[in-house]
Amino acid sequence: MASALPLFHLYGDPPDDQAFDFIHVETVASRSSIHDWTIRAHRHRNLFQILLIERGGGEMTYEAATLPFAAPAAILVPAAIAHGFHFEPNVTEGWVMTFTEDAALALADRAGEALSRLRVLAAHPIIPIADAAERARLSALCTELFEEGSLAREGYRMSMRGLLALIAVGVARLAASRARTGSVTLQPADTTVAQLRALVDEFFRGEHQLGFYAGKLGMTVDRLNDHVKRATGVTAGHLIRQRVLTEAKRQLVFTTQPIQDIAEELAFSDPSHFARFFRKHAGTTPHQFRDHGGG
Repeated sequence: MASALPLFHLYGDPPDDQAFDFIHVETVASRSSIHDWTIRAHRHRNLFQILLIERGGGEMTYEAATLPFAAPAAILVPAAIAHGFHFEPNVTEGWVMTFTEDAALALADRAGEALSRLRVLAAHPIIPIADAAERARLSALCTELFEEGSLAREGYRMSMRGLLALIAVGVARLAASRARTGSVTLQPADTTVAQLRALVDEFFRGEHQLGFYAGKLGMTVDRLNDHVKRATGVTAGHLIRQRVLTEAKRQLVFTTQPIQDIAEELAFSDPSHFARFFRKHAGTTPHQFRDHGGG
């Protein structure tokens, strides 16, 4: 078990918090083959990734879960999510697209909407691609994106943004179709919910009370809860608790940090309070979750 979850720019490279208008595309094999086809669990602070798996498969670490995948499929990895891969050696083929969201958001509002929606749809990160025509289209777009980046001809940055936007829209449509519900569309993400999520990401280690976030947003607790419930189907309090739970799971699986220290870092008054919270929302104790390596 590692002492901390590594934070990279591209896998193996130091973080770059100043990255802007960044688009990178490579084959799955180009990086994974030199690491024995295993990309160990890590995070990117400011990068989103889309993988297109065209052949083979493997297993994905997504936060504390292990998820199998097989071609053909797309995989979504939002910024800051703990993730890793073990690809089927010498068999898996496909593409890895890594980008700062501004790279495609700058292109047009519609592309921005698709990328915002991808972040929501990535709650279920593996998207099978059953339609052969769509599979071929996405493969051709990835190949063209790679060629634009490699050749760096005049106008290649604009061309890469456009190709990335087309890939993002295509994958978002597949993910929305998979959900088989009218509530999942390419409509813009709710602004208040997005602001709440950003605040929770910033303050959750010290603040669990909904009143704190409602105050930051200039709303009453009841109004914020009602708004979030209408937009997402869950309460604002649920979003806060899930963010705390996600971080607790990360620390339990990816670090050797004592459980009482994890409880303290997450602003629980004592380890027993943390244990009750964790058991209520995860269905098991922190010790059991760590012993079983997550879920």
